Amino acid sequence: MWKESIVIATVLLGLGTRAQAAVTSERWGAASDGEVKLFTLTSPQLRVQLSEYGARIVSVEAPDKSGKRADVVLGYNNLAQYVEDPKDFFGAVVGRYGNRIAKGQFSLDGKTYQVPLNNKGNALHGGTRGFSSKAWHGSAVGENAVEFTLVSPDGDMGFPGTLTAHVRYTLDAGKLRLDYTAETDKPTVINLTNHTYFNLAGEASGDVLKQEIRLNASSFTPIDATLIPTGRILPVAGTPLDLRHMTPIGAHINADDEQLHLAGGYDHNFVINGKSGTLREAAFAVDPQSGRTLRVLTTQPGVQFYSGNFLTGTNHGHSGKLYRQHDGFCLETQHYPDSPNHHNFPSTTLKPGHPMHSTTIFVFGTE
Repeated sequence: MWKESIVIATVLLGLGTRAQAAVTSERWGAASDGEVKLFTLTSPQLRVQLSEYGARIVSVEAPDKSGKRADVVLGYNNLAQYVEDPKDFFGAVVGRYGNRIAKGQFSLDGKTYQVPLNNKGNALHGGTRGFSSKAWHGSAVGENAVEFTLVSPDGDMGFPGTLTAHVRYTLDAGKLRLDYTAETDKPTVINLTNHTYFNLAGEASGDVLKQEIRLNASSFTPIDATLIPTGRILPVAGTPLDLRHMTPIGAHINADDEQLHLAGGYDHNFVINGKSGTLREAAFAVDPQSGRTLRVLTTQPGVQFYSGNFLTGTNHGHSGKLYRQHDGFCLETQHYPDSPNHHNFPSTTLKPGHPMHSTTIFVFGTE
């Protein structure tokens, strides 16, 4: 293994103490489209590992209320496992269009485009080889950030326009900030998000059903039998999807509710309260036993809360443990699924000369 781009700098913490922050990188292996590096960001609170393959979060080590550290995201120990398992999207940036497009089809400026189908007759997370399965180019930025860049050519997975995407991860104490930017040379559609599975008790601790969650969302977009939005936006009040107050993830997951039956649990887009484009809370989660907390802030209009319904217990994670159903949950900040086919949803069209930008912040703490 070799190390490069080692940057160590002194940073001021909130209480006036001084500690070391660092960015390191090492060769992690090779994918079909090039060499892949693994970056490590450290702060006094967190240790975060990021891979060029899928611009993904590989691990996040965070302390519990007694100071004991554990990796709180699901993932693998080596590049080969990620390459061999493209369907779970552990930690990856997904695109060009994250989430689902009905029948893989959308129209733009009078022309219909087809994305390869890979999920119940629909296109999921960019088609059969989306951004999660590609080697991005990563580089250290200062003492506490890494930026990944990917150029997606015109026609990639059926999408029009050459798209240049950037994702910058910045670690500041207990905050991991994700800044997404993209620009295109032709009108296209875009929906970039991160598909990390969290388990605040630790990735080897079993299911997350006793962990509690709160979503800052008074409405959601209901789905059909193939998990595509119907186009309606409905209130969560009076349904098991009302998560506006702290609720154990497993409290209502088996309720006799059509929406939960269709998804096998939670796998729904929630409409975040407040003005889209402004940074606001999307979700808050806590593991009562360890005291670890996760707050999610975003400028995006929606968040997909997914309760790990399709984890099958066939893949061994960081600790050698098989990941089974509900062993992690996702909070994918995003535009709504299938937006190109629903004119009442916020637009996901990206035009030349008008770069897109969004921010999501994961704040790790204890209580």
